[in-house]
Amino acid sequence: MEKLLQKFINIVNIINENIGKAAAWLTGILVVLVCGRVLGRMIFDSEPVWLPELEWHLFAMIFLLGAGYTLKHDKHVRVDLFYAKFPEKDKALVDLVGALLFLIPWCCLIIYVSYDYALGSFKILEGSPNPNGLPFRFIVKSTITIGASLLLLQALAMVANSVLTLKYKTAKEN
Repeated sequence: MEKLLQKFINIVNIINENIGKAAAWLTGILVVLVCGRVLGRMIFDSEPVWLPELEWHLFAMIFLLGAGYTLKHDKHVRVDLFYAKFPEKDKALVDLVGALLFLIPWCCLIIYVSYDYALGSFKILEGSPNPNGLPFRFIVKSTITIGASLLLLQALAMVANSVLTLKYKTAKEN
């Protein structure tokens, strides 16, 4: 059982690591677009309609696709009054309870709601309502479901890791 859980954890970690690194490249593209948009507005006193839309789409994709990566590296927002000083087993218990009570149900809810939202958009090949806006709005809407699924996978890996820590590892005091 231990080997199976560890294999699952490793696979999920590899998936979120690679997708997170790919999403990080979108940040560089976003910076270039924002700088180009500012320069274009200063020089030409205008901007294309699709450019701010593309910026928002990239920002959403960075956030959504990077959520699992952020959880994997424990860089998500946490109100950390006591957790940092907890022994390893206590941290694992907090992670286990938090994931089971809050994170996993929340991810499932987002996946459930966003799936139909994205599917409806895909069926009509939804684009921007703005003239000269971006086509393929269904791509960014699908990213909601994909990002929540990646976060759910990482939450399940966190649960598996917490179970392994609680069952097999000795507690280390910090």
